[in-house]
Amino acid sequence: MIKRLLQFFRGKRDKEKNLRAEESPTVVRDAATEEASSPAHKRRRRRKKKVADGAAPAAVAAVPQMPWTLDEFAVVPEPGKTRFHDYHLPLEVMHAVSDLGFQYCTPIQAETLSHSLAGRDVIGQAQTGTGKTAVFLITLITSLLAKPRGAGHPAATPRTLILAPTRELVIQIGKEAEALAKYSGLTVQSVFGGIDYQKQRLQITAGPVDIMVATPGRLIDFQRQKTVNLGKVEILVLDEADRMLDMGFIPDVRRIVQSTPPKEERQTLFFSATMTPEVNHLAAQWTKKPMHVEIAPERVAVESVEQVVYLATAKEKYDLLYNLITSQNLQRVIVFANRRDETRRLSERLKRNGINCAMLSGEVSQGQRIRTLEDFRNGKIRVLVATDVAGRGIHIDDVSHVVNYTLPYEAEDYVHRIGRTGRAGAKGISISFACEEGAFYMPEIEALLGHKLECVHPPAELLTPAPRGTVEISEQPRGGRPPRSGSPSGPGRPRGRRSGPPRSGSRSGTRR
Repeated sequence: MIKRLLQFFRGKRDKEKNLRAEESPTVVRDAATEEASSPAHKRRRRRKKKVADGAAPAAVAAVPQMPWTLDEFAVVPEPGKTRFHDYHLPLEVMHAVSDLGFQYCTPIQAETLSHSLAGRDVIGQAQTGTGKTAVFLITLITSLLAKPRGAGHPAATPRTLILAPTRELVIQIGKEAEALAKYSGLTVQSVFGGIDYQKQRLQITAGPVDIMVATPGRLIDFQRQKTVNLGKVEILVLDEADRMLDMGFIPDVRRIVQSTPPKEERQTLFFSATMTPEVNHLAAQWTKKPMHVEIAPERVAVESVEQVVYLATAKEKYDLLYNLITSQNLQRVIVFANRRDETRRLSERLKRNGINCAMLSGEVSQGQRIRTLEDFRNGKIRVLVATDVAGRGIHIDDVSHVVNYTLPYEAEDYVHRIGRTGRAGAKGISISFACEEGAFYMPEIEALLGHKLECVHPPAELLTPAPRGTVEISEQPRGGRPPRSGSPSGPGRPRGRRSGPPRSGSRSGTRR
């Protein structure tokens, strides 16, 4: 019995050994099968097959890109027009000009570039929308390419400096500089307040800066901290000098200019929309034997803009605006109002009526302003409701209509507002609502324009009551515009130098 049991267990043990021996190759086969079916293995197998069939990987098959030549950017000469080709600009600049679609120079470009490219100082009377930004940027980039930066150039030491009065204008100039310097290898740094100081400081000190675009206030802050050195500035640009004077920046600007090399050792380009005695005095101080170029701003701003003035009561204005936008399917519109609270109520009501819009005023944070302008520029926002913070210095192409929901207190602001459309030779339409209060501002606007504006009653279909939306928002109270913050309420016009609201230079918190 014992023998039989031993034989049984030995036999069972031998069977188990044989079974394990037979199973182990199966495990190996399963692992190999699993590896062969994995996505990585399949990709490797496909690549091997392509190589075996004579098909090289994509990186190997890529065709080298041919150098860009002027043959790819042919512009036919036309009588009375100046081409960018005529200035024999570097290929890097012409390539960028081609990408931007520039062909013929605007009047200020044609009159200025030959002098600025030759290294002369320039005093130019021109406003935004005339093409002056391209004048100084092309001059800067061409000069920098002619004198390449040395290997030991220190960080945070710009070779060229552009001063502008507002954050929005600095951001816009910075973007245009990046577009025109796209193929040059030059670095562009924008400096402005309203964003994190330390983050901007790290960006500035990260390496050499070829082109710096700055507002005076933030640049002075960096100078006080000894972050920025302006001792090697080769070209200095002062843009919208009259506005910097109006905004009280001149003491800061004077300090900045004094920290750059003497005017005999740098080139200075000085631009202003108006040339008052104060502005002329500054220009004479900061330039040497300048070339004077004057482009009449009012004519340039309005020639390409069809101007319409509708007579409407304060209660009719919203219906008129809503029906204009919806009946004509307007897609890129700027609606101007005089006060922050008005833009807020108007944008909220448009949203409740299903119109994609956003607000731009002094109460909007800088980060949100940048995002809003970018979304509007990219077509993500249909209607931009803004105070005069957007009236000057904002370059947005293809704005088809500007609507003055409330006519501006100052005639000059009217010209700046409608200049947001009809830019660079394109056609635009300006529509103004002249209500009981707005009619008082018409004579000064017409005097500035030099001609009468025809005021007409809007068609009946444009006065159809707009949908109520989710919430009915009350219009402004009777008796004129709502009281400004800190002023007594009630009807009637404020006292002052004339029968009208305070000048746009007012610093009231409810304005912009």
